[in-house]
Amino acid sequence: MEWIVLIIVAVIVIGGILIYNNLVRFRNQVDEAWNQISVQLKRRHDLIPNLVNAVKGYMEFEQETLTRVTEARNAAVSAAGQGAAASAGAENFLTGALRQLFALVENYPDLKANQNVLQLQEELTTTENQIGFSRQHYNATVRELNQSIQTFPNVLLAGIFGFKEREYFQIEEADTAVPEVNLRS
Repeated sequence: MEWIVLIIVAVIVIGGILIYNNLVRFRNQVDEAWNQISVQLKRRHDLIPNLVNAVKGYMEFEQETLTRVTEARNAAVSAAGQGAAASAGAENFLTGALRQLFALVENYPDLKANQNVLQLQEELTTTENQIGFSRQHYNATVRELNQSIQTFPNVLLAGIFGFKEREYFQIEEADTAVPEVNLRS
């Protein structure tokens, strides 16, 4: 009889250890995926001042747009440490400001031909694509963690060990289409 109780206790303890280790693994994967997004967002944030400076001389009468892009970039940088929801909101605002800037660039033939602007636009497009891939990876790992926390028997131990569900990094529906700017007209 004592052996049966010891075996049951051992199975419960081993099961608890396995559940805990899986939850830790999922949490670490989410943290790693978020760090990948942060790297790409930082690259995006670093490119924007260069782009603004490159177009500033050509767009004398569009200072309001340039100011809006700069302010949106600063808000996105500030929101970076505040979690996925805050970052997503700030990044959505920044994307809108960049779209407006690129739309205005179309009105300036000299600017469309500027190699520096073309290169920055290409780098920004590449970075946007990398952010999209990183966001997909992050959201997939968040889904795995959240499902693990919500399912039985993990749900019994997740709260005890302090595991919490994470937020998805979502973009607004209007931002799902990649802005396309043709500066080579």
